[in-house]
Amino acid sequence: MTSTSQSDPALDDEFLWLEDIYGDKPLEWVRSENAVTEDALINDAFLASEQRLLEVLDATDRIPMVGKRGEYYYNFWRDGEHPKGLWRRTTWDSYLTDSPDWDILLDVDELAEAEGQDWVWGGAQFLRPAEGEPYRRALIALSPDGGDAQRYREYDVVDRAFVEGGFDIPVAKSRISWAGPDALHVATDFGPGSMTTSSYPRTVRTLRRGQPLESAELSFEIPENSMMAVVVRDQTPGFERDIAAHIVDFYSSRTYLRRNGKWVHIDVPDDVNVSLHREWLVLRPRTDYELDGETYRAGSLQAVLLEDFLSGNRKLTTVFEPDAQSALQSWSWTRDFLLLNLLRDVSSEIRVLRPAKGWSSEILDACPPLHAVDAYAVDDEDDDAGNDYWLVATGFLTPTTVVRGTIGGQHREVKASPSYFDEAAFAVEQHFVESKDGTCVPYFQVASKDLVLDGGNPTLLSGYGGFEHAMTPAYSGVIGRGWLERRTEDGRHGVYVLANIRGGGEYGPAWHQAALHANRHRAYEDFAAIAQDLVDRGVTRPELLGCTGRSNGGLLVGNMLTHYPHLFGAISCGVPLLDMKRYTKLSAGYSWIAEYGDPDKPEQWEYVQTFSPYHRLREDVEYPKTLIWTATSDDRVGPVQARKMAARMKSLGIRDVWFHEALEGGHAGASDNRQAARMHAMSYEFVWKVLTGQL
Repeated sequence: MTSTSQSDPALDDEFLWLEDIYGDKPLEWVRSENAVTEDALINDAFLASEQRLLEVLDATDRIPMVGKRGEYYYNFWRDGEHPKGLWRRTTWDSYLTDSPDWDILLDVDELAEAEGQDWVWGGAQFLRPAEGEPYRRALIALSPDGGDAQRYREYDVVDRAFVEGGFDIPVAKSRISWAGPDALHVATDFGPGSMTTSSYPRTVRTLRRGQPLESAELSFEIPENSMMAVVVRDQTPGFERDIAAHIVDFYSSRTYLRRNGKWVHIDVPDDVNVSLHREWLVLRPRTDYELDGETYRAGSLQAVLLEDFLSGNRKLTTVFEPDAQSALQSWSWTRDFLLLNLLRDVSSEIRVLRPAKGWSSEILDACPPLHAVDAYAVDDEDDDAGNDYWLVATGFLTPTTVVRGTIGGQHREVKASPSYFDEAAFAVEQHFVESKDGTCVPYFQVASKDLVLDGGNPTLLSGYGGFEHAMTPAYSGVIGRGWLERRTEDGRHGVYVLANIRGGGEYGPAWHQAALHANRHRAYEDFAAIAQDLVDRGVTRPELLGCTGRSNGGLLVGNMLTHYPHLFGAISCGVPLLDMKRYTKLSAGYSWIAEYGDPDKPEQWEYVQTFSPYHRLREDVEYPKTLIWTATSDDRVGPVQARKMAARMKSLGIRDVWFHEALEGGHAGASDNRQAARMHAMSYEFVWKVLTGQL
């Protein structure tokens, strides 16, 4: 590989001034660009489409997903009347009805108005009560702007109030957990030296009730150049213990147990995922793992009794072994069983393992092909429901259903999502294409049943390809209304395509690792091969093909822009990484070196520069029409890479570049349903208008 420039790209960066996120001049530029984009996209048709999407997001008949704590089932809910949301609970009998009787615990809209702060819900952590007592105390996480930085406050669900004089941790990128009824494990910003280069906590301190935060006792710390330190308290009765994690990077960590006041390392390689459940230690290696003459394959799952392992017994039992078509996605323990969520050629399979019977395995239920099904325990500590499970099933054209069952017993459908578009008019297909290096890559196509393969169909190709995240089938009324149901003047529907490229987790860790660092181009070659296959099969042609991606997916489509501009007519690039020279110095970017490489090391910059869209732009290339969108309050990727990319494209005289920045919303791009509807509508409207010649 050769360098694109003999000088330092960072020193040649004429748009560094846009990195001042809240500076007057950058925000003036943002507002000016927003006005141009809104003027081009927002009209009566746009507003009508936006309203249809908001109807989906605000629908009062959508499924209220719940989590069980004690005798109650808890849910967080947003709709048109409660845009910031309600934290609420109900009983099981009530949840089974069409209109549950919800007990409102916290109205975030009322809280925001009363406190004059635009709070965004971040979740709740319960303190396990004493035996025989109800769940009462919880830590509530609230973000002031939808970003990752949150404030944690102690709340009493019986009194419906924040605890007077209770725990209150100021806004920061924190990791907090209960350490007992009167103590917390607090990983937060304690001042200089307490945060890692990745902008996450490097120290964990134990905070006692009534104690000032600055007086909390140091419990655990890691080097500054690691990613994050975390300590949690396992509250399982009979297995109470403190567990610490030294997260080195996204794919490496070290797990410790506190024994007799000291941290004891669970001695496995850093790239082995460690999980504890009661008496069991469960391990999932990301690369082949050799131990005492045995080799445990990457992506497999091993189990051993924790005390045996700590005593020196290294005889592991492999409870799952992957093959070329299957991969383990997640697992969940009921009281007596282990549930495995698998993908087989990106379709779900659920297996039940019985530890008491030599880890015997059987399929839980036959999952329909080309669907995603997730199984997990309802409450493994419940005396009566310890072996109950939730089964959540979804497909591109199958509204989500929630089933509750008992392993070895009966199951019943509990909730079903309504239909938001005419699913019967469409069909789902799975296709496989050979990438540049010969690897077979799958993708899903959702299209009208009367699709004509003459290259005349507006098509939207979506993907991600990073961080071992699998892209699976899912029902979306937003995609249905926002894209599939659109029609051209001659009556053609939009075609939606979801790519399963390398870098993701569709086939386990090897699928992910195939596109790391110097091999990043493989993910982009996979995506380009799918785009070309859509053309070769007659689904579409380049001027009618758009692509979209967010975050790492934004980097993906940024590379489509700079490496494969001839394949696309429109690109929608959301909350993206784009400047790969400075990404490690922006927001949480340093934590992603394990994924992309370190641009500050010359030998790694040699390959990182090849997939840095900001540095691959050229004046003499005809690029597809492009929308780059982001959010000011995104403190994970940050808005500045999107700003700089749009500014550089415009400075090079590249035509048809639009930029939009939501002034709130965090990395998701939206902090409530109204903002989410605007974000989705803007992306779909832009791509549709471009592909159909309206922009």
